[in-house]
Amino acid sequence: MENEYIKFTIGKKKDIALIAHDNEKPKLIEWCKENYDILKNHNLYGTGTTARLIADKTGLTIKGYNSGPLGGDQQIGAKIVEGVINFVVFFSDPLTAQPHDPDVKALMRISQVYDIPMAVSKATADFMIHSEFMDKEYVHEVINFKKNIQERAESM
Repeated sequence: MENEYIKFTIGKKKDIALIAHDNEKPKLIEWCKENYDILKNHNLYGTGTTARLIADKTGLTIKGYNSGPLGGDQQIGAKIVEGVINFVVFFSDPLTAQPHDPDVKALMRISQVYDIPMAVSKATADFMIHSEFMDKEYVHEVINFKKNIQERAESM
């Protein structure tokens, strides 16, 4: 099958979503402070309370969406699909049940579908933000969705 994949480029200036479950918010805020000099050079987005706390406690400029349980995770996922967000840092709480767990799983899935880097822990976020790719363009391949839709429509 020709053109099964298309190339996407993540630019030098990343569009980073910053998300954290309630018990992880202090850890993410501290991580943002530690990495302020890097993060200030990128476009930042976040879910409700997390975005507000990051802005208030670090001075970073961040566009806020709804809180996770009110659809914020889905809004971030939609921005990935639209090509707006291309990097996700999500400090999730693996030990506490979350009422919006299906939304979190959907966000993780869409990040995988679009081959978007996603950290779910501080260690992973540290490795990602200090990667050689952080300050340069990164070209990656994703499924050619238009071709996929065309072929599905033709087969029905």
